[in-house]
This record gives sequence, C-alpha cells and structure tokens, in this order.
Amino acid sequence: MSWKQWKKGMVMIVVGMMMLSLIGCGTDTSQEEVETVGSNNETEANKEKEDVVLKLGGGDWGYPSPYLHYSRGPGIYKMQLIFDSLLEYGEEGLIPWLAKEWEVSEDGLNYIFTLQEGVKWHDGQVLTAEDVKFSFEFSEKHPPVQNYIMVGDQSIIKEIEILEDGRVKFTFAEKNATILEKIGTVRIIPEHIWSEVEDPESFQDERAVIGCGPYTLTNYSKEHSTYEFTAFKDYWGPKQKVEKIQFVPVSDEIMAFENEEIDQIGVGADLLDRYMGDPTFTVLENPAFWGYRLTLNMEKNPIFKEKEIRQAIAYGIDQQEMVDKVERGAAVVASAGYLPEDHVWYNPAVKKYPFDEDKAKTLLGDEKVSFQLLTGNSNAEVRIAELMKISLDKVGIEVNVQSADTKTRDNAIVTGNYEVALTGHGGWGNDADILRTRYSDILGYDNEEINKLALEQLQELDTEKRKEMIFSLQELISEEMPMIPIYNTTGYTVYRPSTYDGWMYMFDHHNVSHGKLSYLERK
Repeated sequence: MSWKQWKKGMVMIVVGMMMLSLIGCGTDTSQEEVETVGSNNETEANKEKEDVVLKLGGGDWGYPSPYLHYSRGPGIYKMQLIFDSLLEYGEEGLIPWLAKEWEVSEDGLNYIFTLQEGVKWHDGQVLTAEDVKFSFEFSEKHPPVQNYIMVGDQSIIKEIEILEDGRVKFTFAEKNATILEKIGTVRIIPEHIWSEVEDPESFQDERAVIGCGPYTLTNYSKEHSTYEFTAFKDYWGPKQKVEKIQFVPVSDEIMAFENEEIDQIGVGADLLDRYMGDPTFTVLENPAFWGYRLTLNMEKNPIFKEKEIRQAIAYGIDQQEMVDKVERGAAVVASAGYLPEDHVWYNPAVKKYPFDEDKAKTLLGDEKVSFQLLTGNSNAEVRIAELMKISLDKVGIEVNVQSADTKTRDNAIVTGNYEVALTGHGGWGNDADILRTRYSDILGYDNEEINKLALEQLQELDTEKRKEMIFSLQELISEEMPMIPIYNTTGYTVYRPSTYDGWMYMFDHHNVSHGKLSYLERK
C-alpha cells in the first residue's frame, strides 16, 4: 500500500518547544561557583518565573474526568489540562502531540500514528501503545462527554492495530474528512486504571483524574466551585510556564480583576477606555467563535415547518439592536449560513436578514404566530429575549418568555422539551462539518438537499472541492433558515502582562484561557 506523510514538519514545533524547556533547565556548575551573586539572582528570577500562579474566574463545571465534566467549554478545557490526546489544537491548526507524526493512506481509510517516547502517567507509569488502543475501545463501549467516534451505537473505527516501534494503526470503513480531528482529539486514559472501571460516570476518586497531561488536579470543591491545577513535573512535552492555575468564583469580575483577585477578564466595548493605552494592561480582541442562536422545535409547533414563517421570524428580529444594546458593539450579526465571519470557510454570499418589518409581515400573511421562548437566566440572555419579544411584536408575532438556569435550559433542549429555545455557546469556529451535525437533528425538520450535500462534503477529501460544497451548503441553509443564528460575540480579553503574558488563541476558539498551550512554552 502506498502512503503519504502528513505534516511531518510540524513535529519540529514540538521538538523546538521541548528543546527550549531543556535549555531553560540547564545549569553550568563552574559558572555557579564563580558568579555566586549573579547566579543567585538568576536562580531567583527563574524560580519566580516557574512559580507563576494564575487566578481565573470560574464556577463549578463538574469533576474534570472525561466522563464527569460539564459539556460546555469551561468543563471541557479543564479536563483537557489533565488528559492529553494524539494531536492538539495549535494557533493555525492541529499539531502533533502524543503522536509525533502520522501517515494517511491514499484511499483515506488507514491512519498510522507514531507515539512520543517516555510519556508518563501522573502516577509514574509509562504510557504505551496499548493505552492508546484501550482508550478508543473503552470510548466505544462507554462514550465520554465529548463523544467523537460514536455515531448512534456505531463506531466510525473499523479496526485498531498496534504495530512495532510505538505505532498505532486505525482502519475505517468509510472516507471521512474529519477523521484526523476526531481521532486526534480523543483523550487518552490509562488502561491500568480504567480497565477495572465498569461505570465511568460514577467513578470519581483521585484515580479518575490521573492523565498524562501537563497539569494534575490538586484541588476541587464542588461546594465552593473552585479548582486548582498544578504543573506535572515529569511532563513529557513543552515546559509549563505556569506552576498553578486556580479557578475561583467571583461576584463581580471587573472589581475582582482591579483588586488583583483574578488575573484576566472579558470586557465589552463600553469598558475598553478603562484599559486601552494603559501599559499596565494588554487588551486582545476575541474572534467571533461564540454566539447565540434560536432553535425551533417543529414537532412542538408545526407552523415552523413553513419556510416563510421561519424567514418572517428572521426578518422580525433586530439583531443589530441586540449587538448594540446587549454587547455594546462587541459582537457581529450572525451569518444566516451559521459559519461566522471569522471562520476560514465563511461564505459572504449567504442570504441576509436585516430587520424588516414590512418583509416579515408580507411573509406572515394572515398567519397568527405565537410561541414560548425558553432562555437561560444570564443578564445577556434575558435582555436578548426581551428585545426579541419587542421586535417580533412589531411584526405581529407574540412571544412568551420563560427563563431557567443554564443546566435546566440545556437539558430541556436535549430532551426536546421546548418550543423555541435561545442558547449561547462556543464552537462556531469548528470544522465546517458542524453544519451537518447542527442541521441534522432539528426536531421535525428534514431537507433532502441539505442532508445530501452535508453527507457528500463529509466524504470529500479534496479540500477545494469540499470548500465549494460547504459554501453551497451555507447558501441553502440561509435560504431555509431551519434555525436562526442571532449574533456572535467578539468582546475583549484584558490581562496584566506583568503577571503573565503567554496567552494564545487556538485556531478555532474564542477564549485564550481554554487552550492548554496558553500555559506552556512555545516556539
């Protein structure tokens, strides 16, 4: 079988970072004896750097095992500080991680990953190819919160083989453009611990958070909603620049930041003047990969099956008003084709739905439309719902707003116990296959043309051809409007560089504190 190598050059990124960490740890004994004062000062400076403790705002997002964390970003990324995967999210794309290189067969059905050597679990045992194979097989039997390899009750993996020289081969029954990301980002767990676990969702002791990632969990309090992660001294990869990461709940983030109780905050455009131009602070503008959307349950209210009604609702929502009044300008109106403006495959030619009272009324005709809108109870969501109710009332659509806490709202969406729901979340910068997953499970909606194109793009391995399909898919979706994207937040991140200045964005994500590379040395 002929093989082609993918991104071997990227290995140099990891090797370079590891070399930097080794250089940082080197000591010259003779110089130490001669230059005692200078050496002591240098040692103290190095110790000060190594002992960076970051305090970040937070709340309870579940126990950070692959089976018990909450399914939203703050829960996911805490777990990922502990557990590594074959690949990792870098600034420009996926990069080698536990796998230092990989190969893909020309037919796209076989992937071979070559593992790093000398990787240790937090309990001191060495990671093996058997651990990798076990992790995937265990995930097939017991899908974790982040389920990447199961579709219904079927795995996308046909076979896993352990080859010589620390290599693992995956065979698939079908081509899939997203395989590399799906396989590469599954969390690897230790077989010597999890092979004894029959019910992973009830497994919550210190062994459940033994991973091979850069940080160990040294404190978690569900009662107080606090976490502490401490650098793992025997970590195989890039050296940690932060010794401890602490998440603490605060009632007022701005006040807590200015009192130096936390080290980073997110702010809207209205507070920028407070920090811009002051060298004490650094301000970053976040990409628009977090946003709000309306989901329509067409089983609960069949009137939503009429395209004209969905389009009327879209024209009847003043999205720009929400950007201005809720986010104070730190957001952009969402694309009707779902993928936001900052996405690499965003199609600017999608249908637009600016607020238009006349168009909305024309599309409604004589129909009397009313619905109950379920929203979370955050200030932003409640305000969005209020403004939506007002603008839709202008076009003759009656809205009854019901708010609930985030977990209750999310559970209602999962179980289908809603009529229309407003939800906000990240992940808008993910691989464009998100169009297939987002639009294939809308209750009561089925569109053969969208379904066909969504499946075809998944099986297309030619990047340019797939991009054309994704552009067409966005145009179809924007015409159909089976769900209604509202807006994507941009906002700003503010921090003190004197405390820590290593923050970076993952290529598809909006929050610098979520990526583990933010806390590690980088080239």
